[in-house]
Amino acid sequence: MAPSSSSENAVVEKYDKCLADLIVKSGIGLSVGVIASVVLFKRRAWPVALSTGVGIGMSYSDCERLFGMPRIPGTRVLPPRPSAPLQSLNTTVPSPPSTPSLTPEKSDSK
Repeated sequence: MAPSSSSENAVVEKYDKCLADLIVKSGIGLSVGVIASVVLFKRRAWPVALSTGVGIGMSYSDCERLFGMPRIPGTRVLPPRPSAPLQSLNTTVPSPPSTPSLTPEKSDSK
C-alpha cells in the first residue's frame, strides 16, 4: 500500500523534524558547553547552561520557520485585492495629455 500524503502526515513529518533538530542542537550545545567549562572556565556551570540554551533557541527558531509563514521584518501581508472586471479586447489607447504652454502668461497690470 502506498503511503498517503495527507495534511496530517505533513504536520507529523514537520514535528518529527523539529524534535530531531531539538535533540541534535541541544546535544551539540551541551557538548560545547561541557568542553568550554572544563577547558576555559574552571568547571563552572554557566557555559553548559548557556550553550544548551543557545542550541534549544536555534532549534525553536528553525521549527517556527518550518511551521509558520515566512515573515520579513518591516513588511506586512496584504489581503488579496478583488479582481477587476475584464475589459474588452478592442480598447483604444488613450491619447497623452496635452502639454501646457511654456511661455508665461502676460498679466494686465496698470
